[in-house]
Amino acid sequence: MRPPAVLRLGNPGRRINIGLIVMIFVLSVFAGRLVQLQGLDSKLYVAQAAKQRVQAEKLTARRGSITDVNGHELALTLKAREIFVDPSEITPAKRDQVATALAAELNQPKEQIAAKLVNSASRYQQVAAAVEPSVAQRIMDHEPRLVGVGSKDVYRRDYPGGDLAGTLLGFVGADGTGLSGLESTYDELLAGRDGEQFVETGRGGQRIPMTRSTLKAPVEGRDVRLTVDRDIQWAAQKAITDQVAATGARTGSAIVIDVPTGQVVAMANAPELDLKNWAKAAPEDWVNRSVTDVFEPGSTNKVITAAAALESGAVRPETVFKVNDSITCADRVLRDSHPHPMERLTFSGVVATSSNVGTILASQKVGDQKLHEMLQRFGFGVKPGTGLLGEEAGLLPDWKKWSGSQRCTIAYGQGVSVTALQTASVYQTIANGGTRVTPQVVAGTTTEKGAFVPSAPAKRTRVVSERTAEEVTGMLEAAVSAEGTGNLAAIDGYRVAGKTGTAMRYDVKCQGYCGYTSTFVGFAPADQPRLVVLAVVQDPHKGYYGGEIAAPVFKKVMTFALKSKKIPPTGTTASSVPIRAGE
Repeated sequence: MRPPAVLRLGNPGRRINIGLIVMIFVLSVFAGRLVQLQGLDSKLYVAQAAKQRVQAEKLTARRGSITDVNGHELALTLKAREIFVDPSEITPAKRDQVATALAAELNQPKEQIAAKLVNSASRYQQVAAAVEPSVAQRIMDHEPRLVGVGSKDVYRRDYPGGDLAGTLLGFVGADGTGLSGLESTYDELLAGRDGEQFVETGRGGQRIPMTRSTLKAPVEGRDVRLTVDRDIQWAAQKAITDQVAATGARTGSAIVIDVPTGQVVAMANAPELDLKNWAKAAPEDWVNRSVTDVFEPGSTNKVITAAAALESGAVRPETVFKVNDSITCADRVLRDSHPHPMERLTFSGVVATSSNVGTILASQKVGDQKLHEMLQRFGFGVKPGTGLLGEEAGLLPDWKKWSGSQRCTIAYGQGVSVTALQTASVYQTIANGGTRVTPQVVAGTTTEKGAFVPSAPAKRTRVVSERTAEEVTGMLEAAVSAEGTGNLAAIDGYRVAGKTGTAMRYDVKCQGYCGYTSTFVGFAPADQPRLVVLAVVQDPHKGYYGGEIAAPVFKKVMTFALKSKKIPPTGTTASSVPIRAGE
């Protein structure tokens, strides 16, 4: 019988050494990893941890206000609250309750809100971009509590006047960026600079108490003060809107300019844009037609031909013309403004009665090149210089390319294109003694500290001599007399100078001239000019003569503006201007 086997455990010291080696190796690995985590890679993991905890919040800057010349706010920013939901926190059983409560408070379709609540994979769904703080408070205090519903501070843009100066002011989009009008032109200045805040939050998004936060304060937007007078703007807007409606016209514009400074006191369009509901309007109604729409000015352009004739010395106000009711120009027979037997009209009478034929006869004494140069000096073919969005230069063909008939028609305002503001600027030049002042719409802006900084003085350009301007003014006063075409523009107690315009209107739809542009533009008091008023009505269907359609608008607006500005009559009497030879 073999003896039982004996287990030999070997050398105990050797086993202990091997165990120690293994333990040292394992501990070395742990130690190395610990050194890596807490030493070499510590900053990386700290940054990753902070990234998970620290959340950035944009601090929206308050947008600056747009005010009228007297500081009345036309566009301002108000505090509001955004309403949002976290669908992941709202159980299916609570969705109907939340949707019903929000729909009632926000006046939104319940189905629209319910559709946002079923998106359980989302942590954020906006329900209302900007509501009154009182509405938001009612929602947050709702009983029973609306789990998963939250709100945060935001701003909303408001326009107290609704459509008052709508296309001039423009509007902002949902993100607060200016999209049209002055809101777009001065967007960077009005917007300011957003700030940022970094806070530490827990897993549920709640801020961790007693933790650090970093704040970069927003810079408030700066204010823009206009030259526009709110009250006169309202009167101009009402007058042109009423006349467009009464005559079945397509559109209209009315402009008021302060003569000495060139500042725009009112700039109204019809139809005007309701800034509280701009998204419902067609994009073509977003533009400021006073500076974007070009048209042939018609007889209002005769003032430039008159200035060119007088400035050249070829014609005097008393120069007599034998005026028939038609004239042949190249291959065309051009008619006068109305049928009549041959008349012996003074040049003043030619302007006062708005004779096309007489104006052509005078222009022939001036010559094409000099007439073209005068049109340029009055600002035709270049932008007026206000900097308004969409401002157009109109069309002034090179005189060397004028056709045989254009050499005649341009003299009375057919064959060139201008904007309403360009036309008003022409009459500001005459009223200001022959010196053109670049039109201004912005009176100034504020600094980041709120101090008002006036705009730089407008550019002043001598266009014609004071004598020429005075003589043209006399002709324009005659045009508003009982024998003139603009007698409906006369204002009791005031001396008024002005001119009618009735031009054929080119229409893209009919590919030709199939409508009219009716205009009246003038200034008062004629002997001490303070204000220019222009009224233009496009495509009226109940009458079309400028003296019938536009002159009444001029009278309403000018009468209101004179009273509003407290401009008294001068008390002088206009000199008698002979219209026909022998008078």
